[in-house]
Amino acid sequence: MKDLSIHGRSRIVTVLGGGGFIGRYVCEQLFKTGVRVRVAQRRPRDAYFLQPLAAVGQLDLTTADMRRPGTLERAIEGAWSVINLVGAFDGDLRTIHAQAPGKAAELAARGGAASFVHVSAINADPGSASLYASTKGGGEQLVRDAFSAATIIRPSLVFGQEDQLTNRFAGLARLPFLPVIAPRTRFQPVYVRDVAAAIAQAAVDPQAHAGKTYEIGGPEVMTMHELNAAIARLAGQTPELIDVPDFAADALSRLGFLPGMPLTRDQWTMLQKDNVADPANPGLAAFGINPTPLGAVAGEWLSRFQKGGRFPAQHTRSQSTAG
Repeated sequence: MKDLSIHGRSRIVTVLGGGGFIGRYVCEQLFKTGVRVRVAQRRPRDAYFLQPLAAVGQLDLTTADMRRPGTLERAIEGAWSVINLVGAFDGDLRTIHAQAPGKAAELAARGGAASFVHVSAINADPGSASLYASTKGGGEQLVRDAFSAATIIRPSLVFGQEDQLTNRFAGLARLPFLPVIAPRTRFQPVYVRDVAAAIAQAAVDPQAHAGKTYEIGGPEVMTMHELNAAIARLAGQTPELIDVPDFAADALSRLGFLPGMPLTRDQWTMLQKDNVADPANPGLAAFGINPTPLGAVAGEWLSRFQKGGRFPAQHTRSQSTAG
């Protein structure tokens, strides 16, 4: 990976959604380059945890709501680069995924920003039957229309210590039986630190990445069944994995509008397509990043799901000593 250190703090990078799961790692990478980072989100205080990672005066926090264009204008004003990380699975997805990113790109272009990085998703397509995928695709189009040199990054499933993927599956793996929905659908899970490094590079090195679309996946392609099995193993659990028939999952998804249901209709629609990077598009190799396998790092945080927690051996010794 090339040295992207930038001398001086006059360059401001606005990170929309910088206090989120991926955002915290993007900001960490940006701090290392020397730029000033302006984290913009609905509740700025939720990003206070970033302060110890930054040098004095390197982090600014401001309010921005993708549904209120005026807040975007203030957040992007004077920015040398803008990164959009905001995404959702429910709510007004057309505004959050399409209209607001298009507006943000327009504001960045009007302000003379050197780069705009838009984080989308694999299978983003305006014509998709999935609302999530179609609004993501619409967002890409609006961003390109407003900022032709924008960089678009489409990751597969992103895993990391704070994710809602491995932690949720590991928690469910404590059960004796683990139902697996869409067991044959394939994914290419990618480590959050690898994704964040690529996003930060794209922002601070526009000459190398402007106008390009990247599809980012990890080193392994796994079916949903294989992914659940790997997470259970890393969490020290041995449930019996039971593949849910498609007709049953389809029926379950039709009740997804009810509170507490595990699967929505739109999620089921997305699961009908593999979530794997298209080799026709560049990936992590274009950033000089060697992708990290799930098994190399996930045990660090999934060990807490083991019997006795992170230190089961010590837990056992202390019990025998006490006796």
